[in-house]
Amino acid sequence: MNIRDPQFDEDSGHEPPSADVQAAEYVLGVLDATQRRQVEARIAATPAFARLVDAWEQRLGALLDAIEPMAAPAHVWPRIRTRLGWSPVEGSSRGAWQSVTFWRATTALAAAIAVAAVFLGRVPQAPAPVTPPVVMQPSEPAQPVTTLARDDGTPGWLASIDVVRGIVRIVPVPAPADAQGRVPELWVIPPGEAPRSLGLVSVDKTQLVVVPQALLRALAKGSTLAISLEPPGGAPQGVPTGPIIAKGGIQAI
Repeated sequence: MNIRDPQFDEDSGHEPPSADVQAAEYVLGVLDATQRRQVEARIAATPAFARLVDAWEQRLGALLDAIEPMAAPAHVWPRIRTRLGWSPVEGSSRGAWQSVTFWRATTALAAAIAVAAVFLGRVPQAPAPVTPPVVMQPSEPAQPVTTLARDDGTPGWLASIDVVRGIVRIVPVPAPADAQGRVPELWVIPPGEAPRSLGLVSVDKTQLVVVPQALLRALAKGSTLAISLEPPGGAPQGVPTGPIIAKGGIQAI
């Protein structure tokens, strides 16, 4: 699939157009808060650029669905920290997983790989598991990806929405539990309406959120997905009470 929009495809075969790169960076969540606001304004004002963002969400959604999360062995993180010149054991200060610089560098590398693959006409495939292989059926469409960004612009969660099955696959960027014992709760906010709870989510594990039939209509382009911190067991009376720690607008379904 060629994701370039003719309006921006000015020098085929050479450097990728800046609009394509910016659309990819937006979907991957590597922009800071100011840059994200600028891109969102460009999406609203420029249909051609909005199509580029939609195309990137479709492309990267296939990768999200194809890759199953795996727990890394305990010895991996100390080894990575040592290779980076850090202490093998994380101290009381924020570690690599909570470092803005670490995540921006990591996601920027992912963006570069994805952009290069697309402009070379191929997308990197996840290594096939030994047993059993996971195969996506050709007839199964790729699901768009919505990035739920934190206040500093770094990605907090990725959400892949399947309205046909009534499921949201939510993938967290690993983070520590809230020091006050609060838990993250996922909300969908249709334009001009009150937030509707989709249930509690994890800070370190991928999960499937089954959406009630009555809320499926809310999972539409223009709605917002948000995560707040709530008391254990969830927000009382189904109304958010804690701070919003991540959010993202649904750009495509």
